[in-house]
Amino acid sequence: MSHRRGCAKRARAAHRRLESTRAEDCAASESCVEPLTPPAPPIRLTPTVASDPDTPIEVLWHIARHAPHLRKWVIVNRSADANLLEYISQQGGPGVRETLQMLFDSVDRARA
Repeated sequence: MSHRRGCAKRARAAHRRLESTRAEDCAASESCVEPLTPPAPPIRLTPTVASDPDTPIEVLWHIARHAPHLRKWVIVNRSADANLLEYISQQGGPGVRETLQMLFDSVDRARA
């Protein structure tokens, strides 16, 4: 029993030292950051996000892999690179073939 009491006493003393150190750190700094802050909310995947040129390429790849109904919107995004467009063309999805055809037609018209 005395061994357990000794361990518990040392644990409480260590806890008090840790708490006093945290209090000193917070007092020394202008602001003390809360240790548990919630993460940013997830991005809601919409046609606007898929077609926005400011959307990060990682998000566009996520859309291409996991949201087939938004692939046609990634095709019209001028930030989509050749690898991403190739992936989408191979995977297909609703409206992908038609959107790619419109893209190719517009390139042909621009060359003429």
